Order: sequence, then C-alpha cells, then structure tokens
Amino acid sequence: MKKVWQILLVGLLALGLALTASGCGGEKKSSQGTGEKEPIVVKFSHVVAESTPKGQAALKFKELLESKSNGQFKVEVYPSSQLYGDKEELEALRANNVQLIAPSATKLVGFNPAFQLVDMPFLFESDEAAYKFYDGEYGQKLLRSLEPQGMLGLAWWPNGSKHFTNSKRPLKRPEDFKGLKFRTQSGGVLDEQFKALGAGSQTLAFGEVYVALQNGTVDGQENTFNNIETQKYAEVQKYMTVSGHGRIDYVVLTNTTFWNSLTDEQKKLFVECMKEATDFERQLADELNQKSFENLKNSGKLQIYTLTEEDRKAFVEAMKPVYDKYTDKIGKEYIEAARNTK
Repeated sequence: MKKVWQILLVGLLALGLALTASGCGGEKKSSQGTGEKEPIVVKFSHVVAESTPKGQAALKFKELLESKSNGQFKVEVYPSSQLYGDKEELEALRANNVQLIAPSATKLVGFNPAFQLVDMPFLFESDEAAYKFYDGEYGQKLLRSLEPQGMLGLAWWPNGSKHFTNSKRPLKRPEDFKGLKFRTQSGGVLDEQFKALGAGSQTLAFGEVYVALQNGTVDGQENTFNNIETQKYAEVQKYMTVSGHGRIDYVVLTNTTFWNSLTDEQKKLFVECMKEATDFERQLADELNQKSFENLKNSGKLQIYTLTEEDRKAFVEAMKPVYDKYTDKIGKEYIEAARNTK
C-alpha cells in the first residue's frame, strides 16, 4: 500500500512540473493568466455595400474605436445584410445579438411617429439645415426617444435630399404634377404629399423601380442624386426637378443593455469615435451626391430644372394639407424646430 502511495505522489509531482513548464514556455498565455481582459466585441450590421457612405463610415468607426481604445474594443462590421436584412435587424439589435445598426429613419416610425419628419415635404431649407437640426436639441431628443424600446440613437448619417424625376413633362409648379403617378418608398406622408399635388402614388420596392418606370407602371419617382444616377433612371426618365423636398437619412442605433454595460470612459470614447465617423460619412455623402449630379448634367439624358425661391413658396403652400394632417402626429415642436433651423 505504501508503494502505491509513493507512485501516486511521484505522478502528482510530475504533473505539477508539467503544468508549470507549460505556463512558462513559449506558448501564449490566456487573458486570465495575464490579467488582461478580452476585448469587448461590437457587431455592426447594415444592409448596404461597403462602397457606400454608410458602409465606409462603419469601417471608419471600426478603425477609430479599435485604435483609440488600445484593444479594449473589437468591432466586427457585417455589410450587405450578411447577418440581418432590413426586416430583422431591429429585432436583432433589441435582443442584443448585434450592438450597432443604421436603418433608414423611416423604419423607426413604428416606435416613434416623429421619425416621419424626414418625409415631410419642403421642411428643411438645405442639407446644412437638416444637419444642424439633427445635431441640435430636437434631433438629439429624437435619438434618445427610443430608449424605452431598448435602443439608443447615437448619430444621424445622411444619405441625401430627394429630387423628382418623371417621363412626361417638366415639373416646375405644383399644378404640373396633376394626373401623374409616382413611386413611393412607403405610404403615409409620401402618399399625402402626392395627393396634395393632384398626383397618384404607388408603393414599390427599390429594386422594382427601374422596370416600373420603363413600362409606365409609374411616371416618376423621388430620390437622391446618387440613387438616380446609379440606378440608371436617366435611361427611362426625361425630366428631373432639383427640389430637395424631402430626405433619405439613416439613424445609428445601439442596444441599451450593451450601452449601460460600458464605463463612463468607454461611453465617452464611443461617442467621440462616432462623431468622427459621422463627420466622415456626411462629407462622403455630400461629395457622392454632388458628383452624381454633375454626371447627370453631363450625360445630356435629362432636362433639368432647379426650383426658384418663388417655386418653392408655391410648393410649401400646396403642402399645407400634409402638415394639417401630420403635424400633431409627428409633434409640433419637432416641425417648428426643423422649420426654424437655417
């Protein structure tokens, strides 16, 4: 029996020496062994290509946060619906399966009707006015309004202002729209907008618009310069009106459980990097839309008309029924703040 215990003792000593040797050897120690913490993984899911302003800004945020945090954060970017599509990403964020998404502002109307503000016609005087509103008191209030639903808005990432195209005639005044039919992204405000102009509307998916314009299912559409160019609408449209009447913009959202798990210092760094990425995205979106506008002008395929100040006043007057119907739903404070931002 004594011999058995001696054998066991020798075996245990040998095992202890082996473990010590493995801990002191050339293999990499675990984070527990070194006292280092594993990086905080941030999954950023979005539905567009990496080449777009949103896609590039997501990569810029990754670069900034990983660099400035000295490895505290690891950002994994999943573009082009690799993880979740338009319909799934909001629920994925609320479940904390991802920590960042950047949906179109109109996708948030079901949580807060005030996000319909981006669709309200002729509300913002310019891109700069929209940016000032987003960064101001009421734009930031909108971002915080989603916290009861488990989401926190961190930034507005603009895509650009919308302009009209059609295949029938120049659109210079409200009466020029009568009898035409336009594709819309969704119902609600946009349907009321065309109704106020005496035009019809039809909701169509983005990928169906070109064919619908080509075969005459609809006469026209509204979009950013970049979308008008890249979707080749000039091939199936004759006229474009530079109106800047509405907007297509994104909201960067995070999960509140994830956000509240961060230290104050980490939150501060997160916000700082998001601000830099936002400035980068806005500059890129502006440059891309301006370049597309130049390309559309140089193509010679479209007759282009830019609304005068007098024209714009006529459209603002024509849109009163839309404001009568939606101001209370959106919130008068938001409408007034946007109108007064110059």
